[in-house]
Amino acid sequence: MMRKLDNRGASAFELILVFVPLFTLMFAIIDLGRYAITMQSLRTLASAGARAVMISCYTPDMVQSPPQSPAGCTGDPLSLTAKQNAAPFLYFGRLTPTLTVGASTDNLTVTASQAGFTMLMPIWGTALNAPSASTKIPF
Repeated sequence: MMRKLDNRGASAFELILVFVPLFTLMFAIIDLGRYAITMQSLRTLASAGARAVMISCYTPDMVQSPPQSPAGCTGDPLSLTAKQNAAPFLYFGRLTPTLTVGASTDNLTVTASQAGFTMLMPIWGTALNAPSASTKIPF
């Protein structure tokens, strides 16, 4: 007489073999999507800051006599409400992006950065943490 093999636990093992790669792939897609939307929001915020600088800092006198840096144009050009309206996704999770304007001899650089942003999956390392985007305004 042949003994019947015990198959208890085989389906649980098969389930784990399928679910671990599936959930890893799903969380990796979600994490990269978070990074992509954060980068796009930072680009949008940098563009909004550049528009604010163009509107408030470029005067006819400054345009006719370059390459001096416009006086008073190196601070934060947007209010908190304007930042939240330009890029609302950046304010989820109690994070606050920073917007800085730096001047050089031939352009202004508006940089938006999200210092507290970290990736959820440890497989990325720290390469994608603290993203930033910048826009240059020539003058």
